[in-house]
Amino acid sequence: MSKVLSSEAELRDHYLMPGAGPVDKQLDHIEKHCASFIALSPFVCVGTTREGALPDVSPRGGEPGFVTVQDPKTLLLPDWPGNNRLDSLTNIVASPGIGLLFFIPGFNDLLRVNGRAEVSVDSALTGKFEMRGRNPRSVMVVHVEEVYLHCTKALVRSELWNAEKQVDRSALPSTGAMYRDQMALDQVPAEVIDGALKENEEQDLY
Repeated sequence: MSKVLSSEAELRDHYLMPGAGPVDKQLDHIEKHCASFIALSPFVCVGTTREGALPDVSPRGGEPGFVTVQDPKTLLLPDWPGNNRLDSLTNIVASPGIGLLFFIPGFNDLLRVNGRAEVSVDSALTGKFEMRGRNPRSVMVVHVEEVYLHCTKALVRSELWNAEKQVDRSALPSTGAMYRDQMALDQVPAEVIDGALKENEEQDLY
């Protein structure tokens, strides 16, 4: 039977203590370099959780800088059309803890921001993000508590930005084919589902 580590004490007995660098680099606000990083980032992963439910990590994307720095302690993240499951937003209204992981294409550096969030539908906020004549349905207001540049090793190991390592799309069936199989939609051609997905991407992106 495998040995399972089940307490912080057991974890610390198994791993080395962190050096001063990983601990001391943590900030409690968005300073100039972090602000520049966020301004260049078109993609962020959002981690949330609530009691009685499994944790959730959801992607958010847009033009570089679509997440804005309102001030050193506050970020604004617009909520554009998605699948309406509202996993992240449901978690936030129940338990405001949030973790953000920002990516910049081609950079191995990552930026982590942790804090507490609320969901605002104030028109003064949603109006800041008008895109193609539309405003987001809501804006996630993130009250920043922890900020730090993350170790590059995960992206170095994965070679995520190495064009030679990109996987040809033919390695998997089309998205429509996978949905058809997973949802047992045997009578619906995959091409029909793929067409509907493409139309949704084009017509309801913002």
